[in-house]
Amino acid sequence: MSHPLSHRPDTARMPTWFVPHGAGPCFFMEWNPPDAWHKMAGFLRHLAASLAQRPKAIVVISAHWLEASFAVTGGKTPGLIYDYHGFPSHTYDLQYPAPGAPELAARLTALLAQASVPASSDAIRGFDHGMFIPMCLMFPEADIPVVQLSLLQSLDAESHLQAGRAIAPLRDEGILIIGSGMSFHNMRGYGDPHFGPVSDEFDRWLTQSVGQPWQARHQALGDWELAPAARWCHPPRAEEHLLPLMVVAGAAGEDEGRRIFTDRVMETTLSAFSFG
Repeated sequence: MSHPLSHRPDTARMPTWFVPHGAGPCFFMEWNPPDAWHKMAGFLRHLAASLAQRPKAIVVISAHWLEASFAVTGGKTPGLIYDYHGFPSHTYDLQYPAPGAPELAARLTALLAQASVPASSDAIRGFDHGMFIPMCLMFPEADIPVVQLSLLQSLDAESHLQAGRAIAPLRDEGILIIGSGMSFHNMRGYGDPHFGPVSDEFDRWLTQSVGQPWQARHQALGDWELAPAARWCHPPRAEEHLLPLMVVAGAAGEDEGRRIFTDRVMETTLSAFSFG
């Protein structure tokens, strides 16, 4: 039996997005060079305008929350977790007072359970910077309820694709699903011009894979480690910044995927993708 909210004729299906969240609070501080993050910030600020309607709520999958099994924020008023270090003091005063959504959290865990994916609700945990930094730009009013979904400590790509498939019905309920990470995330590679061609090679593969029909797309993303330069761009046990893409790709179902943004930052190519 389907959930009573699984389809609402008056609600257009929401897309799913994978967006880069930058380096710590990079959009809210001085950087060298000064314009390093300007293009990405502009992209994030204008992304909401591409939606056909305002989301009723948002699910964010951040690279900065990993658990043994999937977890969701279940509190009514989650606080912020300033999980970055060594940045200017004012960046620890940033605020994003979006309300939580306990009913949506329960819906999420129920959908995952129906797909035999263990999940739990965490009523205490707040929003980490992988959520609130890009959301400050995309939805600055902070007036849309948000639930954050964790990643798995196993870092298994197929498990994250499966989780995405499980929560796909939310898109027909006016819920926007956003994966927040980075398409390139090798800390030793940032700022090193030798990693430019490396990031280009992986980005070409990623863009091609996202654009394939859904079955081929899922196969490619599930086997992403076999991609050209994959482990140069996401070293072993450090691929958490790529895995939010797997969740949003899984939630896309058969919908088309495409790259919607790319830029060269700190000598590396960083991209964003949309489905639906």
